[in-house]
Amino acid sequence: MRVTIHEYQRSKKKTFAKAATLFWTGYPNQLIADQDEQTVLTENIEPLFVIDKKGELVLANGGTVSTTESTDSQPCQGMIPAVHAEDLGDTDFKRCYDTHLAYMGGAMANGISSAAMVIALTRAGALGSYGSGGVSMTTIEESIKDIQQAIGDKPFAVNLLHQPGRPDNELALVELLLKYGVVALEASAFLTLSPAIIYYRLSGLSTSPEGTTRVKNRIIAKISRPELATLFMQPADPKIVAELLASGRISHEQAQLAKHVPVADDITVEADSGGHTDNRPMIALLPAIIALRDRLQTQYGYQQTIRIGAGGGISTPQAALAAFQMGAAYIVTGSINQACVESGTSQRVRQLLAQADMADVVMAPSADMFEMGVKVQVLKKGTMFPMNAQKLYELYRTYTSLDAIPADERLKLEKRILRKTCDEVWDDVQVFFGRLDPQQLQKAALDPKHKMALIFRWYLGKSSGWAIGNVPDRNMDMQIWCGPAMGAFNAWVKDSYLELPENRQVADVARHIVDGAAYLYRINLLRQTGFKMTNIRENYVPQPR
Repeated sequence: MRVTIHEYQRSKKKTFAKAATLFWTGYPNQLIADQDEQTVLTENIEPLFVIDKKGELVLANGGTVSTTESTDSQPCQGMIPAVHAEDLGDTDFKRCYDTHLAYMGGAMANGISSAAMVIALTRAGALGSYGSGGVSMTTIEESIKDIQQAIGDKPFAVNLLHQPGRPDNELALVELLLKYGVVALEASAFLTLSPAIIYYRLSGLSTSPEGTTRVKNRIIAKISRPELATLFMQPADPKIVAELLASGRISHEQAQLAKHVPVADDITVEADSGGHTDNRPMIALLPAIIALRDRLQTQYGYQQTIRIGAGGGISTPQAALAAFQMGAAYIVTGSINQACVESGTSQRVRQLLAQADMADVVMAPSADMFEMGVKVQVLKKGTMFPMNAQKLYELYRTYTSLDAIPADERLKLEKRILRKTCDEVWDDVQVFFGRLDPQQLQKAALDPKHKMALIFRWYLGKSSGWAIGNVPDRNMDMQIWCGPAMGAFNAWVKDSYLELPENRQVADVARHIVDGAAYLYRINLLRQTGFKMTNIRENYVPQPR
C-alpha cells in the first residue's frame, strides 16, 4: 500500500513511535549527500524523508513511502514537510487583510511607525499600522493619503491610542479614518471602550444578500489583561449603541447587527513590550486569552471566530515559532521596527537601539497617564530619562504643589531636569493646552497639584520628541520606548549584515523572522527523528537577499 505525504503526516501524528514500520522506495540520486543537507533545508524547500540506510539516517528529497517492505525499500524514520513562511499562522487573518504573511508591524506613537514603514510592510506581504498617537490630525491625514497613493486599495491599519478624558480627539480620528475608507484600526492603551471606537466598528456593518453580517471596519485590539480582552470580545455595550443610534451616527440596522459581532476581529496579546506594558509573560498570557476566546465564542456563537495574535517580545525566529506553536494566529513586532531605517525616529536612536542588550530596559512614568502611576518600558542605556522621570513622579507623590517643594529640591529640578524655570515651563504648558485642551488649564487654576503634574508632564511629553528629532542638547533626556526583545534581536543578528543599523529594513527583518521560524520548524521535526545535525545549522542566520 502506498501513502501520500499528507496521509503519512497524519499517520505520524497518531503513531510516531511506529515510524520504522514504514518503508521508503526511491532512486539513489534522490538521497542527499552530506554536503548538500544545508542547501535542501534553506534554499530548495521541499518535502524530505529521513531514511535508515544500514543504520545511518540520511535524507531523501523524493520517492514513495509504503507500509509494505520490498527488496529495494529502506526503513523510513520520518518525513519533514515543506514549510514556508507563508504557511505559518492563520489563513483567515491573511485573507482578511490581504497579506501573504501572518505578520503585523505594530504601531508606535509619534509617527515612529511611519507611512514609509507601513508601505514597506504592505509591499512585503505583511500588515502595517501607522503610529498616529501624538501626531497632529493634519499630519495623520497626509500620511494616510501617502500610504493609499503608494499601495492602492491594499488594507493597512491606523492606531487609535486611547485618550481618557479627551473623547473628541478619538472621535476626530475615527471620522478621518471613515472619510478615507481606512478599513483597519489598531486599538491600544484602552482601559474601557469609548463611543468613538464603537462608532468606527458599527458604521461598517451591513447585511449581505445571503443574510450574513458583513464587517467592513476591522479592529485589532492590543491587550495584556483578560478583563480588557473580554470587553473587546463581547458585543458592543448596548448603552453606547443606543447613544450612537440616537445621535444619528449609526442606522437601526447597524444597531441590530451590533448584537451579533464582537467589538474586535483580532486580539493581540501584548506581553513584555516596549512602551505601555504590564510585563506579562507570553507563555502564560497567550494560552489564557485563547481559552477566554473559546469560552466567549461558545457563549455568543459568532459568525467569525475572533483571532488571537501575539506581540511583545517577538524579535527572533525562535520567538515567532514559539508564538505560532502556542496557537497565535499572527505575530506582531514593535521595538525592532523602531531600529529600522523606515522608522520615524533619529539615526542616533537607531544606533542606541542597535547596541541594546536585554537588560538595558527599565520601567519609567508615562506622560499620558502620569498621575495614575502608569509606567512605560524604555531604554535606559545612553539616556538619563528613566531616572529623571522617576524623580518627577516622586516629587509629585510627595508634595501638594510646586510651592511645597523645598527650595534646594526645586533648584535641582529646574537646573538638572527641566533646564528651565517652572514658570517658563508653565508658559509653554499654557500655550499647548490652551490650543488642545483648555479644561486642563481650568483644572490647574483650581488645583495646584494638577498644575505641578502638567509641568512635569511637559518634560515627559517633550522627551520622546527630543529622541525623534535628535535634539543635541537633550541627548541625555531622550525617551526611547523599548522592550527586551530589542536585545534578543541584537544577539541574534550579531556578526551578520543586520548588525549594522543602516542595513535594517523593516520588510527584510520581517522576512528573516518568518523565514527563520519556518526553517526552525523543520529543524525541530528533523531533530525528533534522531537525525545527526552534523552538517546542518540549528539556528537561522540571516543572509543578504
